Amino acid sequence: MTAQHLVGKYNVIGSNQDEEKNTYKGVLSLLIDSNSRIIAKWEINNSQIQSGTGFFKNNILVINFKYKGDANITYKGVVVYQCLTPNILDGFWSEEFGNPSFLGEERCFRITEKEESLN
Repeated sequence: MTAQHLVGKYNVIGSNQDEEKNTYKGVLSLLIDSNSRIIAKWEINNSQIQSGTGFFKNNILVINFKYKGDANITYKGVVVYQCLTPNILDGFWSEEFGNPSFLGEERCFRITEKEESLN
């Protein structure tokens, strides 16, 4: 598998980096820049936009991400996905102000052209 195989949109189901494991849903869009770096954009719960850049090797995708939170504070973190197939990404993440005793988790499922046309 190459980074080009990952380009597309994915439905995201995740849980936060906290003891309660609060859940969320969203959409992840992956593109590739001219240097073969991954460009990522998440839209979480139809309200929060996160962005990041990363790299892909040995079916592992690593993305450094950031987003604006409450009081206009920028939060930063890293997500690591094991690419089970080009259509399924299984990941975990951590951000600088999250609870260090826990990891967030995400599972991403590629959105097919048929599914996109229904929206």
